[in-house]
Amino acid sequence: MSFGANSILDMGRWALFASQVQLQVTGQNISNVNTEGYARRSVVLEEGPYVDYSPGQLGTGVKAKEVARSFDEMVESLYLEQASLKDKWGNLWEQLKSVENLLNESSGTGVSNTLSQYFNSWNEVSQRPENYGARQSVVNDAATLISTLKQVDADLSLMQQRINSTVSAQVDEANKLMAEISDLNKEIQVHHIEGQNNANTLLDERARKVRELGKLVDIKTIDNGGGNFTILTKSGQNLVDGASHFQLSFDSPSKTVDLRTGSTFEGNVYFDGSDDFEYTIEFVGSSSGSSVAGQVTSGADAAQFRVSLDGGVTWLTDDRGDQKLFSARDYDSRVNVEGLQIWFGDLDDQKATPNGTFQEGDRFVISPHQGLYWVENTSHREEITPQLHFNGEENSTRLTGGSIAAMLAFRDNYVGRYREKLDNLAEGIIWETNRRHSQGAGLQTFTQIEGTYQVSDTTKALASDSTGLAFGDRLQSGSSFVYVYNESTGLLTSSAALDFGGGATFDPNTHSLQDVADAFNNTYPGMVNATIVNNKLKLDAEDGFTFAMGTDSAGLMAGLGINTFFRGSSPSDMQINEKITSDLDYLATGHVNGAGEINTGDNTTALSMFDLREASIQISSVTEGTTETTLLDYYNGLVGNVGTDTNRAEFNQNFYTTLANDLDERQQQVAGVNLDEEMSDLIKYQASYTAAAKLITTADQMLQTILSLKP
Repeated sequence: MSFGANSILDMGRWALFASQVQLQVTGQNISNVNTEGYARRSVVLEEGPYVDYSPGQLGTGVKAKEVARSFDEMVESLYLEQASLKDKWGNLWEQLKSVENLLNESSGTGVSNTLSQYFNSWNEVSQRPENYGARQSVVNDAATLISTLKQVDADLSLMQQRINSTVSAQVDEANKLMAEISDLNKEIQVHHIEGQNNANTLLDERARKVRELGKLVDIKTIDNGGGNFTILTKSGQNLVDGASHFQLSFDSPSKTVDLRTGSTFEGNVYFDGSDDFEYTIEFVGSSSGSSVAGQVTSGADAAQFRVSLDGGVTWLTDDRGDQKLFSARDYDSRVNVEGLQIWFGDLDDQKATPNGTFQEGDRFVISPHQGLYWVENTSHREEITPQLHFNGEENSTRLTGGSIAAMLAFRDNYVGRYREKLDNLAEGIIWETNRRHSQGAGLQTFTQIEGTYQVSDTTKALASDSTGLAFGDRLQSGSSFVYVYNESTGLLTSSAALDFGGGATFDPNTHSLQDVADAFNNTYPGMVNATIVNNKLKLDAEDGFTFAMGTDSAGLMAGLGINTFFRGSSPSDMQINEKITSDLDYLATGHVNGAGEINTGDNTTALSMFDLREASIQISSVTEGTTETTLLDYYNGLVGNVGTDTNRAEFNQNFYTTLANDLDERQQQVAGVNLDEEMSDLIKYQASYTAAAKLITTADQMLQTILSLKP
């Protein structure tokens, strides 16, 4: 190879081209300084080939090898992790602030204030038991309390419904992003040639969409170059795999079956009702120690199962802390477990008794609310709805970050828990009030009264989990006294306790509603007639008689809704017994004394109602267990929980925002466009371009000189 003017001209041409490319890329950087997701470009220059020559190696110039994109994949991976947590806690904080505002007691119309006023009204009526104005105040203040509880519960329920709508829209957005990212991978695979033709614009667009997806769900990425790009959730579900993508779905309540080897059960689990918790049902071995659990029957030998509401980490227990076991029943004997009725039926007919035997460890999972699922194909999907164990740890096999996780966690783990405590509060108010009121007496005795609580089967023991009695689990063994009077003279005719045969007292684990009706008819023959109407107990005094309720250590009358103040068992169905609202004489402020007398000025029951304000009672919660507290303190604890959760969300939001912003700043230091730097480069490349042009001019002049030489 010879060197001379031609080689210098060629060298100048390549230098001119390299400077031109550098100027063009610099201009691209400057024009996109405010473009979101744009990563700064730079030209990679490569020295041209060299040639051994005399007096030594000579170069051939410069070559513009590729336009490189400045982007730190490691920093971006760390950023995605922190950003998903930032969006999770940020969304949680925003939602929790709305709950905090809802439970704000400063207005003087909150639950705490109305509950205090309710107790105060009993104190006022205790001072004037026969005064109808004071009696009406009790009813009015109770109505206000009910209205307040209903409103708070309804507002929390509306929040959950709104969350469902938001999540549905965000799931659609996530699916759209996954499809778009997979399409970008296809294009990148076509256009990207590593080190030669970098698809920088497509890579920028993909990175931007990955960030958007990371705001919705927690993700991790695997970049093997070009279009070979994979996105997974942190728990391992594949969202995008190169040119393929999967889907998320937000589906209606569902159930799954997981049977052990050796199980011959041929059916499915069914349920009725809704709840904010996911139910895990696991069968236990028989009492004989066998791994065979048993079958679905209506008898005492039915298979037994336990229930967990936090994915099998903890199991439901009774007030003593012992693990609860439930019987596998068919549709006609379905059991009540917290918020659901559960039974087992045939695969084709839910009301038919299924065949087969359960094995120890057989599991059924019921999701009684809309849940988030990862869909691999038409035959396989996996639930990834966020789940919080009762020990405070998150289920790591589910979604744990992003706004979708935040919304679903808010719906179930936060609002669901608040509504549970509100339900427990309402249940405590209803039961404790009714427990006292059912043993009291008003200004007149009864000629007829009907219970407010219904059973599903009149022949089953009232404490059975198949009876359906709202407060069946609160009944105890004990005596229930009823006083019968001569209607004309007002004299006491009978003051016997209910006799369940041979002087036996009530046993909730043995006696049914039919047994209670029979006990009334056998204990007070010709005086009180007990019948069952719509699966409720109805008492009618025979002609010439009236009756009143007395001491009831079993809680039987409160459990059946006889002579009670409230009806219902939750904020949604809570109301005042219409027997009282239609006739204030039946508001129990006094009691039947030892002589069987009802005195007009007696305030025994009214005082016991007011004492309930500071009385410690047992309140059981699936998330917190059984606690001893007052009703007011329990509600104040709920308000405190909301405040603590809000502060924690705010702290975490600030913490993860700081981390995410720091990582984003580190990425911008690499990928961001610095105008000062670009302007400096612009001057430098302009000078290089001018110099290259001068080199070409010089080479041209050399050629002209050579060509002008005459032989």
